[in-house]
Amino acid sequence: MHALIGSQADAISWWQMTLRGLLIFAVGVLAARVAASRAFGKWSPLDIIFAVIVGSNLGRAMTGSAPFEATLVATLALVGAHTALARGAARWPWLSFLVKGGRVRLVENGEVDRRAMRDVGLGEGDLNMALRAQGRADLSGVRQAYLERNGDITFLETDQR
Repeated sequence: MHALIGSQADAISWWQMTLRGLLIFAVGVLAARVAASRAFGKWSPLDIIFAVIVGSNLGRAMTGSAPFEATLVATLALVGAHTALARGAARWPWLSFLVKGGRVRLVENGEVDRRAMRDVGLGEGDLNMALRAQGRADLSGVRQAYLERNGDITFLETDQR
């Protein structure tokens, strides 16, 4: 294998780097396919960390700054850990909250909770942008608004009787 892809101690030729790149691309596509429903849709903290670490690992393997086979094994282990955590989070709410976070109430009975907004780093402009994105001009008719764990802001309407 080292004859084909070189080793980390040797200078890697252009064709060995190309072969490494193609192999890394295949592993990256495999990782994306396994984690596609999570890591490349709406990003949770679990997904962001997964993507950063996998990208870093694959980059090191491609350039030869880390042992090729060991880095691929470590990357595949990360794919397995991500899959296990994502499936566990779907089963156990406590794990879901731990690895993905929870929602934060931003509006209650039409009143903005400024402390909650400040705590999550949102300003009035962010809330107004979310209102406009959902076709609303203002908070009239909004009973509650939440910052969801995927970063979306959702609005619940007041009861119309």
